[in-house]
Amino acid sequence: MRVGVNTLFLIPGEVGGSETYLVESLRALAQCDPALTLVLFTQHENDAYWRERLGCFPNVERVPLRFRAAHRAVRILCEQIQLPAAARRARVEVLWSPGYTAPFWARCPQVVSILDMQYRRHPEDLAWLARLVTHGLIVAGSRRCRRVLTLSEFSRREIMRHTGLASEKITVTPLAAAPDFFAKPPEAVRAAVRRRLGVTGPYLLCVANTYPHKNVPRLVAAFGLLAAEFPHQLVLVGQPRRGEAAVQAALVGLAARDRVHRLERVTRDDLVVLYQDAALFVFPSLYEGFGLPVLESMAAGTPVVAWRQAAIPEVGGDAIAYAERDDAAAWAAQMRALLRLDAGARAAWSARAQARARSFSWDRTAAAIAGALRGA
Repeated sequence: MRVGVNTLFLIPGEVGGSETYLVESLRALAQCDPALTLVLFTQHENDAYWRERLGCFPNVERVPLRFRAAHRAVRILCEQIQLPAAARRARVEVLWSPGYTAPFWARCPQVVSILDMQYRRHPEDLAWLARLVTHGLIVAGSRRCRRVLTLSEFSRREIMRHTGLASEKITVTPLAAAPDFFAKPPEAVRAAVRRRLGVTGPYLLCVANTYPHKNVPRLVAAFGLLAAEFPHQLVLVGQPRRGEAAVQAALVGLAARDRVHRLERVTRDDLVVLYQDAALFVFPSLYEGFGLPVLESMAAGTPVVAWRQAAIPEVGGDAIAYAERDDAAAWAAQMRALLRLDAGARAAWSARAQARARSFSWDRTAAAIAGALRGA
């Protein structure tokens, strides 16, 4: 079966977990289901990216469309006009759009991935016009597609609530942690990475771009409550977004400001080391369709504190700790408890987290995606 894959939305390094979802899903599909031919529709910013990552698979083809996706209006027009024509010329039998939106019309059946409904629950993350356009595109596209893919049971319920789609039209395809998050590199390698990144001594880690719903200012405030008790740094990995002003305001009032270390971009290998060597991973996000950083940290065996809302309990289960209130004192209390674990208790916590992380698999996710594509 020839499957068209609409990658027009993907600008490498800019779309967060959506990038990991697509890359790992396609890699698993190409490896595990050679009966599928994957025809990737690419654009100027990502064609070389896909050649590098999937060029080794004989059942992967690329069809470049000549435009720059950084201009969102242009990308939307190309998705609606150029993509259906390109899919027809490429003789695809089903078209999968993994980035929330899909063409309103195509000659072949369509499948779309809607990873969450965050723009509805946290509208402050987007400008009003972007919210309006996004909702119109998502609702119209999802109703024209034969199947919708999402990441969690929580997101399935959210999509039903905000689009009116029936439950049986939506297939849950969870994410997974890649094998390299489970394997600890040698100490000399990890030490070299930490030195290069400027991370010295013990540290707490958070991986999140500073959108308002990621709630990073709350973590900064909680860190302030612990700074006198523990010598740790707070390492924040992520790019500035619409909530950056609130993060800066929280840092201004922090006495331990010199112990907050920010990294906007890190490589995949560096991220593995940061997860592996952190004393604690804290994920204060208020809304997640899945929460891949939580799973990756669990795979690394690092204790996690997160918020008991949205899809996070589906991912973490009883293998992570939860803040029960969204205030600095509640976050600090859970962080303090994990930082005080002795070596034996920490090892038991890590083993439980890694066992749960192994229950998620890209191969099973790829099988669910392939089933939905064939069903469509």
